[in-house]
Amino acid sequence: MTQGFVFDPESLKAGQRLFQRECKFVAGIANHQAMPPDDGMPEIAFAGRSNVGKSSLINAVTGRKALARASKTPGRTQQINMFDIDGQFRLVDLPGYGYAKESKEKIAAWNGLIYDYLRERRSLRRVCVLVDSRHGIMPADRESMEVLDRAGVRYIVVLTKSDKPKAAELAATIKTVEEELRVKHVAAHPVVFTTSADKNMGIAELRAILVQASAQP
Repeated sequence: MTQGFVFDPESLKAGQRLFQRECKFVAGIANHQAMPPDDGMPEIAFAGRSNVGKSSLINAVTGRKALARASKTPGRTQQINMFDIDGQFRLVDLPGYGYAKESKEKIAAWNGLIYDYLRERRSLRRVCVLVDSRHGIMPADRESMEVLDRAGVRYIVVLTKSDKPKAAELAATIKTVEEELRVKHVAAHPVVFTTSADKNMGIAELRAILVQASAQP
């Protein structure tokens, strides 16, 4: 067990079994009026800076090649995308923050939609805040984490592209990030999880985390 999450063989198999079942697109939300009813089905959101590898990680976790559309152009995802995971919970893909070739007004509207969702959505059980392992926590990450801290929304920091840095560099990043989480971020899980969509690293554990987090109140 790691701070509330279990990674024994059965929990890992449970995660694998779930994501072998139906994963379907539910809705793309571009404004407050399009938001589906807050019906109590558990939701787990993925948030992160543009180009952090969010779409690639979602595809790796779900075992689908194009459930979430990955793009080489930062800021391409411009709406909140919801996916139904076999009727057990909704996986929510939030637009990347920190970069977009759009007007200030449009960016402000996206940010308002995202922050309102994070602050007000009762069905939201957990947020996975994706952080590029090569850079650690950036100002845009910190701003989003502070929103979650103030709203009392529990979140987990998931390092992406963890196959890229050298082992010593990755270890140093993990240490730095975990120290900041413990000292400055009251709603954060104290342990960082490392993943790589390209190398399938940490994917089984992340599936287990999602299954367990969706069942927690």
